[in-house]
Amino acid sequence: MDGFDLNSSEKADASELQMMIAIEQQKAQFQAQMSAGTSAWRGARVQKWIHGQTCLVSCVDSFIDTTLSITNRFTQMVQRGAH
Repeated sequence: MDGFDLNSSEKADASELQMMIAIEQQKAQFQAQMSAGTSAWRGARVQKWIHGQTCLVSCVDSFIDTTLSITNRFTQMVQRGAH
């Protein structure tokens, strides 16, 4: 008998071990895919948030510019009317 002969109990144990290893490998692969998907989703959300921030800043800048323009126009009209 050499050291590589397995009895039925050892074969069952080896088969169970192989099954457990395969399951753990599948779990690890699934977790890696979920992690990559989560990272991609998070990156997309951050890009949308940054774009939203940029749009909001532009909108506020336009509002301020318009408000100042209107205020200046009224100030000029009042000054002209006072003279």
